[in-house]
Amino acid sequence: MEWAKSLMEWYRENARDLPWRRTRDPYHILVSEIMLQQTRVQAVLGYYDRFLAAFPNPEALAAAEEGRLLKLWEGLGYYSRARNLQKAARACVETYSGALPDTYEALLSLPGVGEYTAGAVASIAYGIPVPAVDGNVLRVLARINCDSGDIADPAVKKRVRETLLAHMPKEEPGLFNQALMELGATVCLPNGAPKCENCPVAAYCRAREAGQQLTLPVKGKKKPRRIEEKTVYALFFEGKPLGHLREAGVLKGLWQLPEEPGRRTRQEMGETLTSLGLRPVGELAFLERKHVFTHVEWHMLVCRGEVAGLLPQGLTPLSEEEALPTAYRICLE
Repeated sequence: MEWAKSLMEWYRENARDLPWRRTRDPYHILVSEIMLQQTRVQAVLGYYDRFLAAFPNPEALAAAEEGRLLKLWEGLGYYSRARNLQKAARACVETYSGALPDTYEALLSLPGVGEYTAGAVASIAYGIPVPAVDGNVLRVLARINCDSGDIADPAVKKRVRETLLAHMPKEEPGLFNQALMELGATVCLPNGAPKCENCPVAAYCRAREAGQQLTLPVKGKKKPRRIEEKTVYALFFEGKPLGHLREAGVLKGLWQLPEEPGRRTRQEMGETLTSLGLRPVGELAFLERKHVFTHVEWHMLVCRGEVAGLLPQGLTPLSEEEALPTAYRICLE
């Protein structure tokens, strides 16, 4: 890893100015790393400061009501991350006097914290020389080493992690980890051609030397996402959308709009409204919406409009305080 010094020098001069890079507070770093899982940096920027203003330390997060927590997370998706983050905060309060533990092994024991997140917090906050291997790092190392191993294979990830662990810089390991991530995010790109002309380690890149920078890394194909067809009712009662708590599935425990499986005809949708004891006020609109999750796509036929009548048991007018996932919020627009 002769290239490590060049990479770190490049990072010092070219790193993006991001709020979580201005702190060594382990809790703040943990919050940012959990938010950034499977989420773009630009999306997280709008949430990070608001979240920390509401929950500035593990004690505040541990004591938070779930509804308020999920409302602050609304739109970020993968809501289990928020719940696990709160579980981790409670573990810190119960076991570590309200602070994050200061060893890699103890960090790894926290709910929702895996090898990557534990490595990021340990190295950045505490200067512990352990790697933080995510997709960006796997891609960068595959190209530098011209490694044709499938980066979706856990054995390949383990091998990369062991290699980095053996060669981690003892000085500023957190900076080194961030530099690797930054290189993958801004130069050694995942889609399309990498920006080799801007790469500080291009002289060391075996894939570039072999002309294979476009074919690496190798990554096994994901299973195609499952398609779910459904009819969603975006019904407004006195100006507020009607909803209920979701009892199962990917968004369990969050608010949702009424829905039925499959695509209903307009006559069937009218019958559903009648069965609920509701009647349209004015014209109903019929819209198509789609929302993509990691493993499933919702294709939604939306019946939207103002209704009147006696509210059926179980349906509640939702205020702005309730967390309504993006999958349903787009049906109200």
